[in-house]
Amino acid sequence: MSTPHGPTLRELAVQALSSTMRGYDLLAPKFDLTPYRTPDRVLDAVARAVRPLGPFDSGLDVCCGTGAGAGVLRGLCRRRVTGVDFSAGMLAVARAAHADGGGGPAVDWVRADARALPFGPVFDLALSLGAFGHFLPRERPGLFAQVHASLRPGGSFVFPVGAPPEAGSRAYWAMLGFDGAMRVRNALWRPRFIMYYRTFPLAGVVDDLVAAGFGVRLLPLEELGRRADGSPRPRLVVATRARRRDRKADRPTATGAYDTSRTMESQDEREPP
Repeated sequence: MSTPHGPTLRELAVQALSSTMRGYDLLAPKFDLTPYRTPDRVLDAVARAVRPLGPFDSGLDVCCGTGAGAGVLRGLCRRRVTGVDFSAGMLAVARAAHADGGGGPAVDWVRADARALPFGPVFDLALSLGAFGHFLPRERPGLFAQVHASLRPGGSFVFPVGAPPEAGSRAYWAMLGFDGAMRVRNALWRPRFIMYYRTFPLAGVVDDLVAAGFGVRLLPLEELGRRADGSPRPRLVVATRARRRDRKADRPTATGAYDTSRTMESQDEREPP
């Protein structure tokens, strides 16, 4: 589950029996030593796919965790980058990781609930990596509406979505088993830890993005490969807020200062899907 210097089995068990927020606070110091961190090759592929869509002045990393996505945004944005997360522990690690300045603009770190973002329409680009399993399907419309409201007209919300594993494959059964175990855990134990792998189907995601006012494109991340049937292994979802002169969103083509953490206290009491 992790490198030799990553969390121990006991530490992972304690995290798994905690609330979602507390679990990530506990995991934060060793998070980047686990397989849960988005791999560098995915970060690089996303950055290369997004760069031609620019230029971008300001970027928002939604559910930024330890700041991997903020690092991508620093290479894409010219003036401002903001990372937002509900975990104080993850934000502390992210802040330390980017403390030396490095390349690109400085980063503002904001503790807030992604379902109640404390921003006006000030960002040109929003990015999220690996966080959507922490939101129940019925929460997606509100989440997407919050991101939409944080983007300037013409701004884009981008994130990669992997193709579902082939039915009957090892990955298929692993995801099915994990989600089943989490449903049992959340039915029997409080506080809940919200994390599911099979609750973010691309078709439903696109429907919710369009309903939130986005126009949607799907871009293949070619360097990450294709499946045996020729379809891309991952796609980059590019959801763009319509400019004021646009009449409506399109269906897809295949081509810190604030603290709203109190709104998140109810997250761990949400009913599982």
